[in-house]
Amino acid sequence: MRRLRQAARRRGMSIAAVVRAAVDRELDRDATARQDRMRRALEAMDRAFRSGHSDISRRHDDHLAEIYAE
Repeated sequence: MRRLRQAARRRGMSIAAVVRAAVDRELDRDATARQDRMRRALEAMDRAFRSGHSDISRRHDDHLAEIYAE
């Protein structure tokens, strides 16, 4: 409580405003971390599952036939 009062006084804010700002920063940091994890997971999946074919959706049957013929 002492530290909250000091921070509020230094910033010219109420204690409630200091607490709200701290909660907002923490939630933003959490959301940023979650977005970063999602971006890294998608990048890893992109690298792991890339077929090397740019026409895979149009010629998927042909590509499967090639794979199973090997």
